[in-house]
Amino acid sequence: MYKNIFFIIVILSMSFKSHSEIIFTDKFTTDTNWKMITDQVMGGISQGQFNFQKIGYDDAVILTGKVSTKNNGGFIQIRRNLNNVNLNNVKKVTIIAKGNDEKYFIHLRTSFTILPWQYYQSSFVVENNFKSFVLPLSDFKRSGYLLPTRINPNNIKSIGIVAFGKDYNAELIVKEISFVK
Repeated sequence: MYKNIFFIIVILSMSFKSHSEIIFTDKFTTDTNWKMITDQVMGGISQGQFNFQKIGYDDAVILTGKVSTKNNGGFIQIRRNLNNVNLNNVKKVTIIAKGNDEKYFIHLRTSFTILPWQYYQSSFVVENNFKSFVLPLSDFKRSGYLLPTRINPNNIKSIGIVAFGKDYNAELIVKEISFVK
């Protein structure tokens, strides 16, 4: 009997702990916080769009388009401003996504990424089924040497979901993105 009670307490404490570690989550229930940006802002020719849909019982954002490296381009992205979100003590970004068996990226911009082409980047490869990806902040790579080596979570200003770096057709479906302790 004591083993059963101990087991129940352990299970309950694990579920409370993992839930309490989430600092911020976006489950794409509204479309007001995300903006489309393509390489056309700098002369590229990539084209993209995004929309919000119900996938089963979940809300999701769908990013589609054609990424082209012509004219020094090569990206489409949706970006969300995080200026009013307290990300103190964040250690990782998690994302639940699926798509067309391609590599996609999360770009974080901070108070130090002043120039439009500066960001911190981490990648993930999607498959046909939804999968959860854990991206530690310590694994994000800076886009240039003028940026600090490590990200201070208190300085994060925006997050981007990005199709980037090669010629391909993007099709990415994201159910949730979170910042976690």
